[in-house]
Amino acid sequence: MYREKGGVGSRSEMGHLDRKRINDALDMHLERSSPSTSRALNGKDRSMLTAGKAPPDYRDSRYANLVEDKHSDEESETDSEESDVSGSDGDDTSWISWFCNLRGNEFFCEVDEDFIQDDFNLCGLSNQVPYYDYALDLILDVESSHGDMFTEEQNELVESAAEMLYGLIHVRYILTSKGLAAMLEKYKNAEFGRCPRVYCCGQPCLPVGQSDIPRQSTVKIYCPKCEDIYSPRSRFQNNIDGSYFGTTFPHLFLMTYGQMKPQKASQSYVPRVFGFKMHKP
Repeated sequence: MYREKGGVGSRSEMGHLDRKRINDALDMHLERSSPSTSRALNGKDRSMLTAGKAPPDYRDSRYANLVEDKHSDEESETDSEESDVSGSDGDDTSWISWFCNLRGNEFFCEVDEDFIQDDFNLCGLSNQVPYYDYALDLILDVESSHGDMFTEEQNELVESAAEMLYGLIHVRYILTSKGLAAMLEKYKNAEFGRCPRVYCCGQPCLPVGQSDIPRQSTVKIYCPKCEDIYSPRSRFQNNIDGSYFGTTFPHLFLMTYGQMKPQKASQSYVPRVFGFKMHKP
């Protein structure tokens, strides 16, 4: 059964720390190795991947890393599991649904598995994501023959690689007709947040990246009324890579759904001193 971010204590607090810890581990791995460590893995690398003790199921890896007493009785583990699982999620929940329902991942839409299974849509990603094949299997809920042999550290790297791979697939998907339609529903429900500018009067925003290159900046929200960008209010969303939404999405979205584009803001704040407008030098 899939886990929320964090297994003990406050799920939101622990999830923030867990995401940071796993991403730091992936950063260290990326620095030590070349960008492609998946399809081109040599024999030595594969033997290292399949060495060590069998870790917990990948669905429980976040939880397992936070449990301090590895020899606690089964009853206490069961109680922890039941209290940390998302309310309506069951054993048959897909990885994609689980991931998109994690706190902080509200900006993501669920990518169709048919889109992911089409190799054309994944062109070039194997060179950007470490453990590509294992990460793809994780996303598609494919049982890996090597999964049971991963060490805990390798399991974390595969899980983080899966998040990265899903994000890079996601940015391509939301530029398709189906992806735009999925994001439209979120936009109508203001799931991306509202513009904090007073004169925009709570205008719903769209997610945007400041770069299309991974690990350059975090996601921002774009207001179509004042045409400016802001940081998301949630600190959990502030940790999401901006490249998972890209620089193109909000503008293509508003071109596609022109009726959703609001009139440009006409009011602006005028600074005054004792009722008199400030002189501009």
